[in-house]
Amino acid sequence: MTGGLERAASIDDLRLRARRRLPRFAFDFIDGGAESEMGLARNRSALDALTLAPRYLVDLSAYDTETTLFGKAYAAPFGIAPMGFINMAWPGADLAFARLAARERIPHAISTAASTPLEVLAEAAEGYAWFQIYVSNDREMTAHFLDRAEAAGCEALLVTVDVPTTGKRDRDIRNGLRIPFRPTPSILADLALHPRWSLGTLRAGAPHFANLSGARAGDYASMTLAEVQKRLLIADRFDWDGLKRLRERWKGPLLLKGVMRADDAEKAAAAGCDGLVVSNHGGRQADYAPASAEVLPAIAAAVAGRMTLILDSGVRRGADIARAKALGAEFALAGRAFAYGAGAGGAAGAARAFEILKTELLRTMGQIGQPVFRKIGPEALGP
Repeated sequence: MTGGLERAASIDDLRLRARRRLPRFAFDFIDGGAESEMGLARNRSALDALTLAPRYLVDLSAYDTETTLFGKAYAAPFGIAPMGFINMAWPGADLAFARLAARERIPHAISTAASTPLEVLAEAAEGYAWFQIYVSNDREMTAHFLDRAEAAGCEALLVTVDVPTTGKRDRDIRNGLRIPFRPTPSILADLALHPRWSLGTLRAGAPHFANLSGARAGDYASMTLAEVQKRLLIADRFDWDGLKRLRERWKGPLLLKGVMRADDAEKAAAAGCDGLVVSNHGGRQADYAPASAEVLPAIAAAVAGRMTLILDSGVRRGADIARAKALGAEFALAGRAFAYGAGAGGAAGAARAFEILKTELLRTMGQIGQPVFRKIGPEALGP
């Protein structure tokens, strides 16, 4: 570990380091949430409110964090969440995440809005790639993405359903951030104050819609992020019948990402989905939505044993992964934790984020007296 990253004791430490190293508009893009950011705060407060009951005098001579999802074994019970334009965190971040996934044998969910082609990322992930898709009103474009993900060997499909409209992110508006980049005087001044990020981005290329090339997207290069989302990535006519058609088309594991209601979870099970990613999009879409951890128990009660449940949004500590398991999830996804790591130190910082989460999880398992992750249950929850 170089550059002082070994002194980063927590994900929060990586966040502070990333804040110093990144231009303000880039940091705010990965750090910010929708509107007043109450949803962002709610994710943390809901997890922090959950206690785990310590249990001692237990044999802890052998730990086991391996988790099997859809017939594939993963070395840790958490993976890297899909993050669009994540090269904003550091040049080449999405490729660093894919390589980290291969090295640590955890899933990397490739975003439709990645700035590196999904084929390149899937190859780097060496069999540990998932693909996250935004369903377009253009069925040919949706089929285009499915064909590419299948050909690239992506193991599972995450269908994001919580973007029927674009989220309003006040920080990006205040910073004048537009995608594609249209530098303002304040952004240019910010870039000058952060030469490493700026020069690295100049060499690697600004974050862009790499996966839209050749996708019948038209002149997407001249569109703003909101315009691309509205015209190409958001299906305002995507409904349960559309989901059933998508289920018939995709032959591998299919998970809905963004489900926050027990009745929707039951409909997803009836539609043939293999799992759910219980997520409020990291607080980046609906500021008034409940925290993922708040709705997970009801969803687990509704579809327990019928679907694989994954918790997303707000994961910053290894204990959060154990909390997710105790609430009924089998797995967790972390997004900003890895983005902060990349911002703090590039590929090495992302690796440090994984190390922090994994080490904290093992310590938590020891304190609650359960060295086998898959055996953590509701009895681990405190009063």
